[in-house]
Amino acid sequence: QTWTNDNIYELSGRISVESGATLTIEAGTIIKGQAGSGPNATALVIARGGKIMAEGTATAPIIFTTVADEIDIDQVAAGDFASPNLAPTVNGQWGGLMILGNAPISATVNPAQIEGIPTTDENGLYGGANAADNSGVIRYVSIRHGGANIGNGNEINGLTLGGVGNGTTIENIEIIGNQDDGIEFFGGSVNAKYLS
Repeated sequence: QTWTNDNIYELSGRISVESGATLTIEAGTIIKGQAGSGPNATALVIARGGKIMAEGTATAPIIFTTVADEIDIDQVAAGDFASPNLAPTVNGQWGGLMILGNAPISATVNPAQIEGIPTTDENGLYGGANAADNSGVIRYVSIRHGGANIGNGNEINGLTLGGVGNGTTIENIEIIGNQDDGIEFFGGSVNAKYLS
């Protein structure tokens, strides 16, 4: 499936790109997550064997934010990437982006279940033996106002990477106003660069 930059996409609940599927997101696309907590927290999950091709540019980044953010298509197309109504410190408004792969991890059990996804959901498994595993490309992506609480002080990271392989490209990523960690690595072999 391809998400195009002439639409704003609204996520509700946990959306999974399953093994064998590819989600392509055009440069300049806006994705907004609904509020939710616990098992209903909104998150985009790229499961093991699935791929995301999110190739933004410096002049047309891909923006993940909350439905409370009034940023719109025309504003981004004009090169204005700031929220018109939310301060950079606003957090916990939705979940975040999770990428899970088949690369080696350091855990008692391999594969393991990533934090933030119920154990009943097999799309939450991460880890394997393929260091060169490829989960796609995320480049020039901004993830904002996330980190919804999923219980007992446990929040979702802005970008969660579980067992992501070095065949994956992760470059020029910014996290703004996330309640938990901006980016958290759980094992894997991916070489990420230009992270803020």
